[in-house]
Amino acid sequence: MMLAALMMVSSLTACGGKEGSGFAAGTDGEGQPETSAQEQASSEGAVEIEFWYGLGGEQAEILEGIISNYNASQDEVIVRGVSQASYAETIKMLQAAIASGDVPACYLADHHSTTNFAKKGQVEYLDELIAADPDFHQEDIIDSFLDYLRDEEGHIYGLPAWGTTQVVYYRKDMFEEVGLDPDEVFATWQNVAEASRKLQEHYKDVPGFYGFEPMYGTDNLNDIAYSNGGSILSEDQRTVTFNSDEFVEAWDTVRGWINDEKIMGIHFGGEGWEYWYKTIDDVMQGRAGGYVGSSGDQGDLDFSIIAAHVQPGFNDHGPSPYVDPIAMGIVAKASEEEKQAAFKWLTYMNTIGTRDYAMATGYVPARSSVKEDEVYKAFLEENPQALVPIEQAEVGRKQFYDFTGGKISDALADAGDLVEIENVSAKEALDEAAAIAQQALDEYWAEQAE
Repeated sequence: MMLAALMMVSSLTACGGKEGSGFAAGTDGEGQPETSAQEQASSEGAVEIEFWYGLGGEQAEILEGIISNYNASQDEVIVRGVSQASYAETIKMLQAAIASGDVPACYLADHHSTTNFAKKGQVEYLDELIAADPDFHQEDIIDSFLDYLRDEEGHIYGLPAWGTTQVVYYRKDMFEEVGLDPDEVFATWQNVAEASRKLQEHYKDVPGFYGFEPMYGTDNLNDIAYSNGGSILSEDQRTVTFNSDEFVEAWDTVRGWINDEKIMGIHFGGEGWEYWYKTIDDVMQGRAGGYVGSSGDQGDLDFSIIAAHVQPGFNDHGPSPYVDPIAMGIVAKASEEEKQAAFKWLTYMNTIGTRDYAMATGYVPARSSVKEDEVYKAFLEENPQALVPIEQAEVGRKQFYDFTGGKISDALADAGDLVEIENVSAKEALDEAAAIAQQALDEYWAEQAE
């Protein structure tokens, strides 16, 4: 599916020219990044910089293709991509480089690490660079992504390369056969439950059929709870609030659908992402009417029978899904010349590169204007489902960041297992988890006061 996506980008960029080129335009016939004559010549006066990233396989090839396209598009900067084993490995290597003083100019990693680097003064703040570039258009960046990379005063210390969010996928053929309107069904979670009952009845002869499958784990449960007005912590981050009435109502309603009515089902356990792919398989193979999954799942789905939709809200509330960006930063210890060059490259990656990567992978572009880009518009004509994660990202929220080192998230995850798997009431499970989480939270703030 990934290779098919790359071929799709190739056919689009053949019409788009150099400026709008995607991954395939920067590769040879076997999908490997080709070295342009411009790169080989290392144009006089060009600044060469290293860009560290933690991707492998096809995704690394896609990114290297984008780097090659950028190098071929101008003669001021030459980017050398340096692949690490993972985002975590990138951060580990970057910490060592900062300690030694021999640093790359820029990098790609998770946003939490970039925020930690900013707190330590190890990444460059970008406000002055952005203000000096009249073509940057900060307002165009999807705000829910950029919000992760601003400090409390609004200063920007990183740029989103792309993002992800969990959207709804459903079987078009099943909805048509039962006479369900997707926009009506996915207006609220209560409507999804009613549609699940109808689907369950219609396909009762299909072994193991469920009307709908929420994704196992707290991400999906928390999206529903936030939509109902819940939160994990108070605004001052001193009090655990995930055992509030709003949170409990949302979680307990889902518990009932899964364990009491059994109109919804979940997969759990197994190794790694096994539960995730079993959920996808149920929908692909006709054992479920739909599920909640990542925007990055689009490469694994058959959209001749499946469509995508923005997540529902709960009761009369609008949806409140989390969105999560992958961040790029400029290392503070890099030279001024390298910082200027790095900003030019990151700006390209945040505009043209984010579009090309999204077309090839299914992740979410970082800018709203991609919807008006001619190359992307042509891509959307063939792949309308790709627009859904962008629309959802524009109304999304920041994901909870557990600054206690995972203790709050662990307590919440244990409660989720009790609710989804053991059929324990949400009130009981969340009260117990809240007591554990509050103790961890109190200990954290006591340590900060020392």
